[in-house]
Amino acid sequence: MEWQPDEQGLQQVLQLLKDSQSPDTATQRAVQEKLEQLNQFPDFNNYLIFVLTSLKSEDEPTRSLSGLILKNNVKAHYQNFPPLVADFIKRECLNNIGDPSPLIRATIGILITTIASKGELQTWPELLPQLCNLLNSEDYNTCEGSFGALQKICEDSSELLDSDALNRPLNIMIPKFLQFFKHCSPKIRSHAIACVNQFIISRAQALMDNIDTFIESLFALAGDEDCEVRKNVCRALVMLLEVRIDRLIPHMHSIIQYMLQRTQDPDENVSLEACEFWLTLAEQPICKEALSGHLVQLIPILVNGMKYSEIDIILLKGDVEEEDDTVPDSEQDIKPRFHKSRTVTLQHEGGEGEEGEDDEDEDDDDDTLSDWNLRKCSAAALDVLANVFRDDLLPHLLPLLKGLLFHPDWVVKESGILVLGAIAEGCMQGMVPYLPELMPHLIQCLCDKKALVRSIACWTLSRYAHWVVGQPPDSHLKPLMTELLKRILDGNKRVQEAACSAFATLEEEACTELVPYLSFILDTLVFAFGKYQHKNLLILYDAIGTLADSVGHHLNQPEYIEKLMPPLIAKWNELKDEDKDLFPLLECLSSVATALQNGFLPYCEPVYQRCVTLVQKTLAQAMMYSQQPEQYEAPDKDFMIVALDLLSGLAEGLGAHVDQLVARSNVMTLLFQCMQDTMPEVRQSSFALLGDLTKACFPHICLSPPLGLSVSPPWVCLSPPPWVCVEMQPYVSMVLNQLVEIINRPNTPKTLLENTGTLTVNRPHSITIGRLGYVCPQEVAPMLQQFIRPWCTSLRNIRDNEEKDSAFRGICMMIGVNPGGVVQDFIFFCDAVASWVTPKDDLRDMFYKILHGFKDQVGEENWQQFSEQFPPQLKERLSACYGV
Repeated sequence: MEWQPDEQGLQQVLQLLKDSQSPDTATQRAVQEKLEQLNQFPDFNNYLIFVLTSLKSEDEPTRSLSGLILKNNVKAHYQNFPPLVADFIKRECLNNIGDPSPLIRATIGILITTIASKGELQTWPELLPQLCNLLNSEDYNTCEGSFGALQKICEDSSELLDSDALNRPLNIMIPKFLQFFKHCSPKIRSHAIACVNQFIISRAQALMDNIDTFIESLFALAGDEDCEVRKNVCRALVMLLEVRIDRLIPHMHSIIQYMLQRTQDPDENVSLEACEFWLTLAEQPICKEALSGHLVQLIPILVNGMKYSEIDIILLKGDVEEEDDTVPDSEQDIKPRFHKSRTVTLQHEGGEGEEGEDDEDEDDDDDTLSDWNLRKCSAAALDVLANVFRDDLLPHLLPLLKGLLFHPDWVVKESGILVLGAIAEGCMQGMVPYLPELMPHLIQCLCDKKALVRSIACWTLSRYAHWVVGQPPDSHLKPLMTELLKRILDGNKRVQEAACSAFATLEEEACTELVPYLSFILDTLVFAFGKYQHKNLLILYDAIGTLADSVGHHLNQPEYIEKLMPPLIAKWNELKDEDKDLFPLLECLSSVATALQNGFLPYCEPVYQRCVTLVQKTLAQAMMYSQQPEQYEAPDKDFMIVALDLLSGLAEGLGAHVDQLVARSNVMTLLFQCMQDTMPEVRQSSFALLGDLTKACFPHICLSPPLGLSVSPPWVCLSPPPWVCVEMQPYVSMVLNQLVEIINRPNTPKTLLENTGTLTVNRPHSITIGRLGYVCPQEVAPMLQQFIRPWCTSLRNIRDNEEKDSAFRGICMMIGVNPGGVVQDFIFFCDAVASWVTPKDDLRDMFYKILHGFKDQVGEENWQQFSEQFPPQLKERLSACYGV
């Protein structure tokens, strides 16, 4: 006999559902406690499904809420449901999928797919056949409800549906879905396309077998009046471009014409999907050929899409002229941030901009609208197309730009500034003749009365920072720096943020060019400490850290230290050990400590001790969690990583002065534990710290007992001074094999250096090998052939510095001992040598002797043949610098 509810129990459940809709916190707490009690009774879930599917006298929100509570119970406890309860719920779902209420149908669909995701697709064999049969129902509600459920199942279980585990139901489902592309109801048509779309990227065989029918059906829907159908058609074509471009190429002209129309669709959801097409097409080899004839139409459409919409302006308060820098940030204003280890975020020379950072900054220009929108997509599309077409894009763009940049409507002018920033990387060469005239106008826009114009001007100017720094300082650098510093103290928080980020980019490009202005810069940044709210304070730390990285030891002046250190130390004392705001502050202090060198001595002891404490606390938490995971939370190991990185900064900056701090602490014991941590980033920061400590206080490190126990590579980043060759010799053979194995590993964790393909995870290992070769060339040189190629590849893109210098001296000494070891990969050595901008004179002589020695050995004719393999830039550089 079918289960029936007890009337008293039913009333109790209904009362609970009513109470749960109350805004009162105490009532909510009571509801939560009652729910936990009722979950002890197996048939409580029967009441919930009964209210959802059968109690039609109740209002829809209450019935839907009942279903959502049941869904949560299924997620949490489904494996404990008695079989009779589970069967009753499943039966009720299928019997009521055609409820007259769209809300109830959708809730039942969510419930079905939640049950299916608990592994029930295999044990509920009638589900898919029954839902597919219900699609044939003449009752619209039943057909729509079934399609809604099927769409959710396709979204959640696409891989399983295309597997043998279910006997490949897609062979029946895909042809069935395709039939409904012609259904009279737009909602059903939309469901049908959305279901099939789930299987494009995975190239499901059942879809590939019907691919031509699918594409023809999509073309037939091109002019559909329903915006949801048009959106799904655009989405399908974008994915097909990625996985089956071969089938689209014959129709590409028509598809491009269609997408040009849809990118201007009055419904922004449709125009956004269509705009994705240009982003995806730009990644395809046929892009240039396919789009060349359409740029004249496409560019104005993308530019038009880059304007703020009316709703954006309302959300961003773009038309409200008020200062908000005294309004405290709410918690949701502050995005969670993740620490990046200092060993994997090294700068490198060259390039018009840092691609990864630019992408991030582009998102930051309207951060409140964190969702991907038409403005962002249009800007991203223009950016990638500029990289494809380069200066060929400009004839279509320049006639528009002047009208935009000088337009009286601030919304249009703002979009023009965004356009200029978006093309900076791809069209830099072609823009150079116009920049002397444009730059003063952009700098003037930093003073615009509209905050959104000021903030986008900051971003766009940062995209041209490389060019600015290449001009005489008084022409553009000084005016830009002066205005950006004013904007750092702007009354609008969005402008402060944009200005701080832009100034950090300028610092990276200008480096020591900023030294004459340091006093003025520090006055501004320190003043901002007292002005900024929470979120922008985190960005200010980054600007200060970047300044320290860029000007280095020039910051070590009493006047500058007195300005900078008091506010930093005040913040340091203010923050608790558990506060994640420590991450950016520790990163900042790491850069400052390295730059100030012995100027940091008065502050080093409390900073050092706190870092050791942070490492110790995190290790203790990790130990407790591993022993009793149900009782303790897993620690956030970022605290340990930032502390290790700051200790590295102290060791690098203070040199031998750090010896006493090490002697009075248990840092070596903690470091040994960190080296064995399961998290690669922790190990990497540990190895880097060991290298810096070895350089600063080697005898002390030699006497640390734990390191004698560790044969797996604690020697990463090891950098012994030359005089310790005798002490090092016994250890070389022990660690060299492991280092060579690591540097050659194809599955080495790939932490990519920003804007290059270098595996920075190999950089510490490469420097270690170079330094070992420097102090013990006879022992290391015989293995040269085994590591020279990855060694050169991993060090070619880092900027000139002491670490690189000592590593290359080592490699040169090893080549002197074993010249045959480099012959096979000599082109990689040539490339690595060419990466130096200004090597010291004696190192340049070493390079000269090796290059000319190789050339003399093989003879002029063979050298000419060999050098024909060089890329033009490499050939040119070696000829200019070394005469080969």
